[in-house]
Amino acid sequence: MPRRSREDSAATERTIREVARSQFAELGYAGTGLDLVATAAGVTRGAVYHHFGSKQGLFEAVLVDEQRSVARAVAEAAHGSGWAALEAGSLAFVRASTAPGVGRIVLLDGPSVLGWEAWRNRDRETSGQLLIDGLRELPDLAVPAEAADVLLNGAMNDAALWIARGGDAAPVEAGLLLMIRALRRA
Repeated sequence: MPRRSREDSAATERTIREVARSQFAELGYAGTGLDLVATAAGVTRGAVYHHFGSKQGLFEAVLVDEQRSVARAVAEAAHGSGWAALEAGSLAFVRASTAPGVGRIVLLDGPSVLGWEAWRNRDRETSGQLLIDGLRELPDLAVPAEAADVLLNGAMNDAALWIARGGDAAPVEAGLLLMIRALRRA
């Protein structure tokens, strides 16, 4: 494929993803149709199928983009190591996961569209990997890192889901910090 054609193809794919992200965030997976995405992106439905294969393929691409964005926010906040990095990264995860549209794509529709196991595996490949890596570096963790990972991962995903549905973030974030501090061996 000539260079210009590759560049055009990549630009078309980016446009479709951006439009689809907006539609999935606003209308959810069930409310988003490929005709709507194609029209808003200025392409044919066939172009959407060419790049993503199906509605689910397009959603998965958008979901991966969102999960990577959350992981970047966590990594930026959790620079360094130790307990302060764990706290900052955990708060960043909750905040990034509840940003407009992210919660709907990542937390509400993601598990139902991909299935729980596939969604969980993708989560572990991004911000979930950062969590377990950070926990393994803590010499004074009161429980095995894998146990702390399960506890915190579950708490943070449920907390973010609750906030995304309209819950108050402040007490959740305060409670999360208390949970993290309770995992430190005295």
